[in-house]
Amino acid sequence: MSCTSSPATFTQGFHAKDSCNSMPYLTLGKTGLEISKFSFGAAVFSSIYGEFDAKEAEETLVQALKSGVNYIDTAPWYGQGQSEGFLGQVLRNVPRSAYYIATKVGRYCTDYKNMFDFSAKRSRESVERSLELLGLQYVDVIQIHDIEFANNVGVVINECLPELENLIKEGKARFIGVTGYSLHHLKECILHAPGKFDVVLPYARFTLMDNSLESYIKFFQNENLGIVCASGHAMGLLTNCGPQAWHPASDEQKQLCRKAAKICKEAGIELGKLAMYHFLQLSGATTFLTGMKTRHALDMNLNVFYCGLNLKEQEVLQLLKDTIFTKSLNWEGVELERYRSAMGNLQN
Repeated sequence: MSCTSSPATFTQGFHAKDSCNSMPYLTLGKTGLEISKFSFGAAVFSSIYGEFDAKEAEETLVQALKSGVNYIDTAPWYGQGQSEGFLGQVLRNVPRSAYYIATKVGRYCTDYKNMFDFSAKRSRESVERSLELLGLQYVDVIQIHDIEFANNVGVVINECLPELENLIKEGKARFIGVTGYSLHHLKECILHAPGKFDVVLPYARFTLMDNSLESYIKFFQNENLGIVCASGHAMGLLTNCGPQAWHPASDEQKQLCRKAAKICKEAGIELGKLAMYHFLQLSGATTFLTGMKTRHALDMNLNVFYCGLNLKEQEVLQLLKDTIFTKSLNWEGVELERYRSAMGNLQN
């Protein structure tokens, strides 16, 4: 459902009059929250995506919020609390009524032994730590992070999920979500707990390289879930600068993206802008989540959101689709196999 009037997050004294009027707002599944169709991913406020300028990052986030963006996504995993801590510093100067915020439980440390923990005890500790870092009394959405890494779906459904429900009763969160790269694992988890989830966040599954999310949209909609479509840049892969060294894509996939970036650079175009345009074409998603470290990136993304591409950019995008991105490519199972292999070595 689309909202044409100012959203509930419009806050006098923070938002300028009419500042939110251009932004479309959609209802996030059965939560009833009216959230901006364009939303802010805060993983970029951590070492995962390299260094960032704190002052520039703060001004970027505040400008985004004042432009009508009202949904922020973060997680303990993003710099092991770095993203949440940074957000806490920035948001203390922003009225709580001006935004909705989501964080996660389940994925934590960089060392494999302690990377994942979906137990009830750890989930509660995580939420309480997140609230402390964020400087908040509650989050709007608490999500189970990357559920494909759980030893089995039982620990998610029988331990983590009930504890999150308890935290909601205590007023520390309002709604429950689930996230993951593996679409079939997301579906399996949702089917094991009918009606329990309010939000689903798949990432990097509707991009210039991989449109597989399209075939799951109807299922998610039938479950009355708010759909947060994340990472149209495929975690930096679809940009002129390219991804971080940790990116799980294959060498073949990275090489194709380097070829696409070369074509874009020669044409004076940012590949990320073309990727963002394609990303925004998905029908059925509630919101499109992307990370931005700078006001330049924010302005570029808002421009393509509102105005689309110029003729030259459209031509280059079509060229990339005809010559580079001609088949579906993903890294399904790569990280999972790496994790299981490492855990097996630790146990031996």
